[in-house]
Amino acid sequence: MVLSTNLDHIATADELTKTINENENVMVCCGRMGPMCIPVYGVMEELRSEYKNVAFRDMAFDSPEAGIIRNLPEASNFMGLPFTIYYKNGKVVEATSSIQSRDQITAILDEHFSS
Repeated sequence: MVLSTNLDHIATADELTKTINENENVMVCCGRMGPMCIPVYGVMEELRSEYKNVAFRDMAFDSPEAGIIRNLPEASNFMGLPFTIYYKNGKVVEATSSIQSRDQITAILDEHFSS
């Protein structure tokens, strides 16, 4: 189950763990190819070249492996897709749900991941 985006995909919980352990800054958008998710993937694709210090990834929400994100305490009250999780040094520093604008995303990136 892979999303049709130009992002690097995370297919398993082990891959997610490896990604957040090997990269200081990680943004993972866990969703579907739906109207609230596609714009977020698009912004992430654009931002890759501007934020070279951040690993941008996607993960299919409906995969059993995505339980690692769906079951995060930070996502317990989320109602809408996608679930977007920001990790710094292996820890969740921010989590959002539903559609996010470029400005909302860059505000989070700048707050937590600026050099």
